Amino acid sequence: MASTYNRLLFVFIVSVPAAAVIGLPPVMRMPLKRQKMERLDLHHSISMSALNSAMGGQESLGRADVVLENKYNAEYFGEIEVGTPGQALSVVFDTGSANLWVPDHLALSAQGLSGHRAFSPTLSSTYRESRTIFNIQYGSGPVSGVYCSDAVSIGGLKLTDFTFANVDNVSGLGALYTDDATFDGILGLGFGSIAEGGIPTVMQALWDSKQLAEPVFGFFLGDVEQGELVFGGVDPQHYTGNFSWVPVSRVGFWEVALDSVSVGADKFMTFTKTRRAIVDSGTSLLVGPAAEVQAIASLMGATVVQKHYVVNCQDSWPSISFSLGGKDFELSGGDLILAQSGGLCVLAIQGLDMPNPLWILGDVFMRKYYVQFDWGQKRLGFALSAGPPTNLV
Repeated sequence: MASTYNRLLFVFIVSVPAAAVIGLPPVMRMPLKRQKMERLDLHHSISMSALNSAMGGQESLGRADVVLENKYNAEYFGEIEVGTPGQALSVVFDTGSANLWVPDHLALSAQGLSGHRAFSPTLSSTYRESRTIFNIQYGSGPVSGVYCSDAVSIGGLKLTDFTFANVDNVSGLGALYTDDATFDGILGLGFGSIAEGGIPTVMQALWDSKQLAEPVFGFFLGDVEQGELVFGGVDPQHYTGNFSWVPVSRVGFWEVALDSVSVGADKFMTFTKTRRAIVDSGTSLLVGPAAEVQAIASLMGATVVQKHYVVNCQDSWPSISFSLGGKDFELSGGDLILAQSGGLCVLAIQGLDMPNPLWILGDVFMRKYYVQFDWGQKRLGFALSAGPPTNLV
């Protein structure tokens, strides 16, 4: 069964992007520049095989690169293929969960969600059905289906007879899972201890099948640009300097010890009560204990509009620093701006009352810092992100 925190994080996987993008009026969305939009659209239709060829066949080196499309800096998703022959689907690569699930074709058609791509078991010659129920309870409702096994391809790496969930009930995703949504399923990259049903994770299966040069994966999240996920290594084009390493403090999520959270370059306010943080690619925002977030928002001069913290875009704002492994990782005030409308800017930070407080360092943090998830040594490496994915433009 999923732990309490697994359910907690899924609340933000399915609701924070909705709140940050879908829940805001259209004028509050951060517009993409036309040139960048064209760049995103150009690569959206390129097949995985074409991308792998263009990248020089990197999968043969025990490494695979996956393009991450970017929607308003709030959702990042990439393509996988399921079945034989492969059926292309978009998934959120989520470090806050550990299961792969894809939507069932007949179920989505019956629910009127024709805008999504879905998996058709009858079109796959390698599909093996199961009667074992898959069920996960999100904060907004359930997502359920049945486990099955089939081929799964990720950036040229291929798993045969891999167990995942074929989902026929996506009501738990609420408004995020509409015909306008951009992803079809979720691929979890957390540790096996939080996997529903206790089944092997994608990382476990890739490593056991000896397809990876190293048991690591690296995330680059572009700022109003495409991102990149590397399995089996990292991409030096997308970070500068050396990695600072922090050990995973509790295996399951990618959880690390949090020394402190400070506000301002001179640390005129420091919080030390909350000592845990989770690095989560499936969460759009920074999420922290409600009282701490409220104090930070007040220092930034924020007011609440439609349940979001909003500041005057003409003001200057203090930075926030997260101390991990004895090193400060700073986010400037500008890094914390999610969207703008006229003179108002929406902060990418949200408070939550939790029985066991923690900070969730989501996409806002991961845009500033390239993160190497060292699955083998159970540690996280952080380095400053650098530039757009130049090998894709």
